[in-house]
Amino acid sequence: MRRLLLWVLFLTNGCVIRSAIGQAVDPDQAKQIFGVLPKVADNLQNPVTPEKVTLGKSLYFERRLSKSSSISCNSCHDLGMAGADGLSTSLGYRWQLGTRNAPSVLNAALEFSQFWDGRAKDVEEQAKGPIVNPKEMAATKELVVQRLKSIPAYVDAFHKAFPEDKDPVSYENTAKAIAAFERTLMTPSRFDQFIAGNPSALSEQERQGLNTFVGLGCTACHNGVGIGGGSFQKFGAIHKPDWLKDLGRYEVTKNEADKYVFKVPSLRNVALTAPYFNDGSVWSLEEAVKIMAYAQLGRTLTDADAKSIVAFLNSLSEDPTLTVPTPVLPPSSLSTPKPMP
Repeated sequence: MRRLLLWVLFLTNGCVIRSAIGQAVDPDQAKQIFGVLPKVADNLQNPVTPEKVTLGKSLYFERRLSKSSSISCNSCHDLGMAGADGLSTSLGYRWQLGTRNAPSVLNAALEFSQFWDGRAKDVEEQAKGPIVNPKEMAATKELVVQRLKSIPAYVDAFHKAFPEDKDPVSYENTAKAIAAFERTLMTPSRFDQFIAGNPSALSEQERQGLNTFVGLGCTACHNGVGIGGGSFQKFGAIHKPDWLKDLGRYEVTKNEADKYVFKVPSLRNVALTAPYFNDGSVWSLEEAVKIMAYAQLGRTLTDADAKSIVAFLNSLSEDPTLTVPTPVLPPSSLSTPKPMP
């Protein structure tokens, strides 16, 4: 009997792979499309070492990196909330609201660029941004270094993490340490168990959702080990949402072709990180799936198809749950610059 074939585009390294809608995707095929999640997303320019990770973990939770000494990286990327904050846009210095939704930090080091507009090439560069952003942590590089150098335990930790540096307590090394810690925040899921060769790791509905996800062509953008995070794409490739005002990557490049272009977000832990989209305007994952199908593929999904895709997306949630105990931070000294509310 003839099969009814519909084209599915899967883009990786410039290649195009075609598949049939409704055709079952087995673990080997899923592994080819998505790849294997590493234990650490290492960086040859910033090798992940135990000393660097220990320091970076403390700095990730360190509120004294902010001008007011009240905001840390964890404030907007809460590791107890799957690396996000559950807000449409985050609260910063003096209760200022950001303009874009804070994406999850979990698995973020796998992505080919950082921020919605891709203005940072990696988590090392990204870590430098929020600390000195006047709407976020609002500090200065000089204030950060001054505070850290005034705390003996941090001075010792920087010397251990960067033993080859004569003056290791620097803003550059602060970002490198935070990034090294973030590079360990990989979250395996039941889907990774499926890819590893265990078909029973997914329920029948989740497997059907995977088949629909691949068959519709969602993997044209949401591919690779991050299940996204590997390309820039125009939001509204076929139907631009009426509510979309953010010009996206155009704000960085000033290239007309980059209007409404954003980095494709990773879908790992997406079921745990509502609200959705660059402005955090959509709180229902099922609604977000329907919007994406219409905006990017020109498809109006049935409720059944949307629910099956959501079931698959739930299989991407951290399993086991990532547990990161809050570190005990060293006390300030008498010379530590005071909070500046």
